[in-house]
Formats: sequence, C-alpha cells, structure tokens
Amino acid sequence: MKNSMTTLAACGALAALTAGCGSTQAMREAVYGPQLSPVTDPSAIAAPSAVAMPISLPEAESAGANSLWRNGSRAFFKDQRAAKVGDILTVDISIKDSAQLQNDTSRSRSGETAGGVTNLFGLEANIAKVLPGDVDTSSLIAADGSSSARGTGSVKRAETVALVVAAVVVQTLPNGNLVIAGRQQVKINAEMRELTVTGVIRPQDISADNTIKHTQIAEARIEYGGRGDISAMQRPRWGQRILDAAAPY
Repeated sequence: MKNSMTTLAACGALAALTAGCGSTQAMREAVYGPQLSPVTDPSAIAAPSAVAMPISLPEAESAGANSLWRNGSRAFFKDQRAAKVGDILTVDISIKDSAQLQNDTSRSRSGETAGGVTNLFGLEANIAKVLPGDVDTSSLIAADGSSSARGTGSVKRAETVALVVAAVVVQTLPNGNLVIAGRQQVKINAEMRELTVTGVIRPQDISADNTIKHTQIAEARIEYGGRGDISAMQRPRWGQRILDAAAPY
C-alpha cells in the first residue's frame, strides 16, 4: 500500500512538473511578451532530413567551343537568380480561395402487406377453431410500415492571404530542382506574427527579378499565425482543451 501511494505521488509530481514546464514559457510571455527567435539555419524548417523527390536521368550538356554563351544561362552576364544552396529569393504568396457547397437529400418509403386463407383443402374451418376468438381466415395477416429521411447541408468558405517573404535555398536535388525554406517574424508591442514557407521549385520558374509565386512551389507548406496577448486571450486555456479532448460527451 505504501509503495502504491509513493508511486501515485511520484506520478503526480511528474505531471505537475511537466505542466509547469509547459506553462513557464506562457507565464514568461504573459509578463514580457513573446520574444523573437534567434537567426538560425533555415534548413531545419524544411524537414528534419533531406528531401527525396522523383527525378529524371541527367542529360549531358553540349560544349560550345569559342562561344560567349554559357550553357544554362539566360544572359551573357552572370545570372543573379537563386541557384545554389544559401541563395535568397522572394516568394510571393497570393491566395484567394472560395468554395460553396449545398446538398439537399430527401427519401421516403411506405409499404403494406395483407394475407389470409380462404381455401386450404377444406381445413380453413379447423384453423378458425384452433385460433382463439372470432378469426377471419381471409385476413389472418396484415402489416404496414413507412419511413422517411431528409438531410440538408451547406458549406461556404472564403480565404484571402497576400504576403511576401524571403526564402533561402537549403538543398539542390539531383534533377536540378531547389528546396527552399523561409521564415519571417514581425513583433508589434506584445503580439508577434510568424510566417513560414517551404517547398520545391524549378529554377526556370524563378522570374528575372528573383521572385517566384506560391503556385509554382511543389509540396508547398505555408503557415501563418501569431502568439502574444491577443492570441492568448482568443485561445482556450490548456486545461479546458485537455478536457474537451478527453470528454466522451
């Protein structure tokens, strides 16, 4: 019994310590506000490991002797667009999506069944004697039933996001495609907004001003959110969220 009480006490202390560690940052931000993260290697944003994508076989480049034109270049001078790991380019995010769905379903069914015995080799009179009370053998069985169902549903959604963020080339794939990752933090008073974008792009999709649209990013992951006093007030506390997730009803 003593060992059980000791185990329960240890588990309770561990749970309290875990909750305390999770709330320490929240308490610190409640007093001092959210702090900007230090500038670090952005490759960790893209993925914890290297990105593997389907690739085509490399093609041999033809050499041009005594030529000023360099294979793969779009100008006589050096191409200033991002092409190597560590280069920076601008990502233009302009999302304007809308969707509207409406469904209406109606169903009904009814049925009626009746049965009896009018002639059964002359035994219909004996059936009436066996059954209790006055029984009409011509209508021994009668049944009816009906069912109906109706459902209506509608969805209306509209989203508009217009952002511009700088990203860094963090990996070059064997087929020449580039993996990019970028993060931007903006802090105003005690509220901070954070934008993160990652994905795979083709070098030829980068425009002359070193900009690419979000629609040209494969496997794009775009996240925009915030934390601070206003966000904390709009979000339920962690205890209420745990109860909402654990409550069966």
